[in-house]
Amino acid sequence: MEPLRKTLSIHTSPHIASGADVARIMRHVIYALLPVCGFAIYAFGWAALLTLVVAVVVCWLSEVLFCRLLRKPATLADGSVTITGILFALTLPPGLPLWMTVVGAFAAVGLGKFLFGGLAANVFNPALVGRAFLQAAFPGAMTTWSPVLAADRFSQIPSSLLAAPFMQPNYDTVSSASPLALLKFEHTPTPLGDLFLGTTAGSLGETSSLIILLGGAYLIARGMMSWRIPAGILVAVAVVGGISYVADSERFGSPLFMLFSGGLMLGAMFMATDPVSSPVTHRGCFVYGLLIGLVVVVIRNWGGLAEGVMYAILFANAVSPHIDNWLQPLPFGRKPGHGRERGS
Repeated sequence: MEPLRKTLSIHTSPHIASGADVARIMRHVIYALLPVCGFAIYAFGWAALLTLVVAVVVCWLSEVLFCRLLRKPATLADGSVTITGILFALTLPPGLPLWMTVVGAFAAVGLGKFLFGGLAANVFNPALVGRAFLQAAFPGAMTTWSPVLAADRFSQIPSSLLAAPFMQPNYDTVSSASPLALLKFEHTPTPLGDLFLGTTAGSLGETSSLIILLGGAYLIARGMMSWRIPAGILVAVAVVGGISYVADSERFGSPLFMLFSGGLMLGAMFMATDPVSSPVTHRGCFVYGLLIGLVVVVIRNWGGLAEGVMYAILFANAVSPHIDNWLQPLPFGRKPGHGRERGS
């Protein structure tokens, strides 16, 4: 009879797994985004549907292409690139020519993801990289808005969507400026009810704050999103926006206007919370959110642009690794300042 052998398995944490893998998390994020997409289609009709479909399909094809070029296994099944396509489409104006959507989606996957090594290696949010590329290349088209809830949105396709590459798009109808631009350049506020429900001009994802908040609440309740990041963003925007509003209410928007206008809700709930490009520590997540909210208000109030969510998140993405380094939690039982190397 062989003697009883005792073995001790030593490995790094985590020792308890939640059972959630990348594919499962991404699937629930898609579930949370579907109502946002549905409302965008309701508000803008065929323009929104075609933009969403083209963006997602081009992101899929780009993913397959780059995986083959780099000899990496295909990662379509995990759903991450689908979310990139959806989020990228939601940042676009509804009348944007489809060929520009193709260029931006390719840049989102190529520059935003595979330039840094592929899945889970991106420094910046890929969807915002694609939008930033289009913002720099085609600023006029990226700030031209179509009317919301137009009567013919389901009966005809806007001619601007089908514009030939590198040709000037012909817009059938053009809406007034977005609520942020109206306030910044014309000092005309937009009713809060319209902002909250989504009956205003803007990008596909700048519609119903209510639906976006419900999607974020779903992910938080499922434990698939850090509540600290959106909380930090909303607190910073409300506080700093409130201070500026008290200082000059005719020039700056109210805290609620700041919260419900533009792409803040979409950025706070679905873009800033990207687990790859955001901090991992609890304190780091909240500070990261505060930083985004602060930069958003600074750009909106004193910058040359009406909106600042995209640039604020990309800036915070770059700072994210440093936030984790600065706010590392202490090992259990160690006192602050003890056990560090000299000169650190």
